[in-house]
Amino acid sequence: MGFGEGSAQESGGVGAGLRFLTRRKQVDSDRVRAEGGHHQLAKALSVPQLVILGVGATIGAGVYVLVGTVAREHAGPALTLSFLIAGIAAALSAFCYAELASRCPSAGSAYHYSYICVGEGVAWVIGWALILEYTIGGSAVARGISPNLALFFGGEDSLPWFLARVHIPGLGVLVDPCAAVLVLVVTGLLCLGIKESTFVQGIVTTANVCVLLFVIIAGGYIGFQTGWVGYSVAGGYFPYGLNGVLAGSATVFFAYIGFDSVASAAEEVKNPQRDLPLGIATALSICCLLYMMVSVVVVGLVPYFAMDPDTPISTAFARNDVQWAVYIVTSGAVLALCSALMGSLLPQPRILMAMARDGLLPSFFSDVNKRTQVPVKSTLLAGFFAATLSFFMDVSQLAGMVSVGTLLAFTMVAISILILRYVPPTEVPLPSSLQESIDSVSFRYSIQNIEEKEGSSGTTGSSKGKDDNICEEVHKESVHYPLIEKEVSKENFNEQTRRQKAAWSIVSVCIGVLILTTSASHAFLPDLPRYLACFIGGLLFLGGLVVLSWIDQDDARHSFGHTGGFICPFVPYLPICCILVNAYLLVNLGGGTWFRVSLWLLVGVFVYLFYGRRHSSLTDAVYVPAAHVDEIYRTSSEHVA
Repeated sequence: MGFGEGSAQESGGVGAGLRFLTRRKQVDSDRVRAEGGHHQLAKALSVPQLVILGVGATIGAGVYVLVGTVAREHAGPALTLSFLIAGIAAALSAFCYAELASRCPSAGSAYHYSYICVGEGVAWVIGWALILEYTIGGSAVARGISPNLALFFGGEDSLPWFLARVHIPGLGVLVDPCAAVLVLVVTGLLCLGIKESTFVQGIVTTANVCVLLFVIIAGGYIGFQTGWVGYSVAGGYFPYGLNGVLAGSATVFFAYIGFDSVASAAEEVKNPQRDLPLGIATALSICCLLYMMVSVVVVGLVPYFAMDPDTPISTAFARNDVQWAVYIVTSGAVLALCSALMGSLLPQPRILMAMARDGLLPSFFSDVNKRTQVPVKSTLLAGFFAATLSFFMDVSQLAGMVSVGTLLAFTMVAISILILRYVPPTEVPLPSSLQESIDSVSFRYSIQNIEEKEGSSGTTGSSKGKDDNICEEVHKESVHYPLIEKEVSKENFNEQTRRQKAAWSIVSVCIGVLILTTSASHAFLPDLPRYLACFIGGLLFLGGLVVLSWIDQDDARHSFGHTGGFICPFVPYLPICCILVNAYLLVNLGGGTWFRVSLWLLVGVFVYLFYGRRHSSLTDAVYVPAAHVDEIYRTSSEHVA
């Protein structure tokens, strides 16, 4: 084997000039973070805390509203099936998250996984979109708390004067001091430490779950007393047919998108290989079960066409002469919103911190407080921005932008699973400060390779002449070739061919899904071009799927990242189904939403080009085979000693 030096520096050509978009980082470890001068986050979370995070971030006020809207407009009494189908669709992404979170347990969630498996350009887009998602999501949740809280003071406009909404004449702005105060309070709580904030969220989430259990038990009792009138309607169980159930599942799918906050806290988990998959699976299962049971009860109490679309649960109790239950349900909505607010504000500072660690954002965001072991500066800045947004702006019309960030992240996580299984990264970027050790290992392997060649060819000659030839060949190899194995055998050639087929098949699946979902969703297009596009997209999709099903997965997947954790089942079928579902939902979010998101992403492109690309920690990185990383570090420590 021969080795030489190679860096991530681009040289010549348009493709080489854009190579920075595809440079990938290695799986973070304690050694990598220590070398970067980063303080460690507190390892304080176990399965119960992760379940609290997941359930608290997932069960927001949506369950108190969605059951009425979706039952009236889409599913009817079959609302329970809509929640079940949506839960299964969310589980597809959860399986992918569980494997990547246990293999790559670091802050950043989907941004981190994309950076490792896909490349820097895609990772930046995902991280930038997630920043928008959590900011708008937190602000929207905060704006929804004050109207519900006002009900305890006698009505919608009955909050104390210093918390009440005020309309500013001339500007057309309705400021919400209550929302801003709540965001700042939660921000201060998050700055105290992950253990303290999780404890408070545990109390709030437990109270919210108790309210939902009250709805299930008390509503079930009333249902048996009244004969479940909601299931006796003339339209039957499927008044809108199967299409209505599927349309309802697409709507309620967004009630499950909070579990990714569990993955964002991966670096703070005591035993990530075991606890992260358990936390994600348990949280999603609890949420799905609660959603289904609540929908069974509420749809049975009131006919679906008579349900209140804004307050379906409390109205269902009121119509059955249980007025006092309205206050319990309203308190549950407030608790759910507060818990969701914590779930929205927790991941954003950690994504900012991960991007700053990689040099894509200023180092200010990567500072971790030594006492609380949380990124206090990032938390304060993110909280202040969200508080300002919630104070001045009603962001309900921007809620669709939250879905874009989530669905992009879900899609990229599924693609990352395919890459990990079929074409995992074989090279690891090391800092240029290790160049001396890399050259030393390179020289050693080059000598071994040339000696093997000399021995096999039976070359004779003086020892001095042979040494001169060896040194000359080592010099040539170290100058002209990167630090990779250059011995080309039939086995290596076959493996390279397999990797190329797998890579192109993954690309074919992604392009096919995009064409298929776009053409199928836009009914206004002429029939012939639409059907032709569907045919082409279907061919690309099925062709890529067949090839991935036929060829073998890469053996390197067994040693990628931290081993011993959860393994996503049914690859490639499960992640490809995940890509298909998420792409369909993305395409159907609407042109207005995509226009606003595009403006935000355009701003992100300029930030990356003028700052992130130049300050990336991979700018001067040297890429070496993963198998030789430990040897290079060992050689480096010997040189220091």
